[in-house]
Amino acid sequence: MKIFITGGTGFVGTYLATDFLKKGHSVIATGTRSQQTVINHPAFFYVTADTSLPGAWQQSVKDADMVINLAGKSIFKRWSKAYKEQIRDSRILTTRHLVAALPKDRPVDLFSTSAVGYYGNRGDELITEKEPPAADFLGQVGCDWENEALAAADAGHRVVLMRLGVVFGKDGGAFKQMAAVFKRFTGGPIGDGRQWFPWIHIRDLAGAVDYILEKKHLDGPFNFCAPNPLRNRDVAKTFGTVLKRPSGLKAPPFMLRLVLGEFADTLLASQRVVPDRLLKDGFVFRFPELDQALIDLV
Repeated sequence: MKIFITGGTGFVGTYLATDFLKKGHSVIATGTRSQQTVINHPAFFYVTADTSLPGAWQQSVKDADMVINLAGKSIFKRWSKAYKEQIRDSRILTTRHLVAALPKDRPVDLFSTSAVGYYGNRGDELITEKEPPAADFLGQVGCDWENEALAAADAGHRVVLMRLGVVFGKDGGAFKQMAAVFKRFTGGPIGDGRQWFPWIHIRDLAGAVDYILEKKHLDGPFNFCAPNPLRNRDVAKTFGTVLKRPSGLKAPPFMLRLVLGEFADTLLASQRVVPDRLLKDGFVFRFPELDQALIDLV
């Protein structure tokens, strides 16, 4: 199978590309670096491209059997007005150009990233895939992002929307950053710690992609989160226990807002998201509990 991945040299993209290569597939990945040094494999091909712009990279989409859309500017920094535009354009425009490049003579599987930011701050409400988007910035970006991907369904392609929680893995992402804070003896809850924290081990993320890929009747939105979300204070406690470090140093909201501006509200948002559709269809998580996931990563 030929697989095309936008954002294919990021943390999640690199893991998925490597996983597919091990299974005998070929992978074409896009990225903004002039060259990539992460993956060395005869069936891996790298294309340097700004996918928010149309270009020669679109020709590589036409031969693909599966397309995974991961491209998008990181949200994990202070947002200026200009950077918010980059967050939006890197997702919306990339997806628009990707859908336009899909083959016209046969269907493909399009797995397009979204995120649990789609739901906004929902307190203690249990969130399944049926819930509507929030009216805030990330909620509206997520809604528009998904709608761009769903345009491919009108052309006969299968579209799967991956609403990702915080992804934990050894080689990057949130685990590496959070573990570093705890190892410096400065870890603890964010705000009052009551907000729910949706997360997923990257092996379960890859497993869910494989599972849905094989189940051709499945499409639409899926929450890519472990079945047992925790409150932020319990996440901090679990990190502390696994890493054998204290976990009581709180980060007060006013300090977060002073340093991070509007993005701080995303860290303080409560999202009790569960993978309702995956569970009902029979998918089994390797790491349903956070302590199991962290022990695997340490």
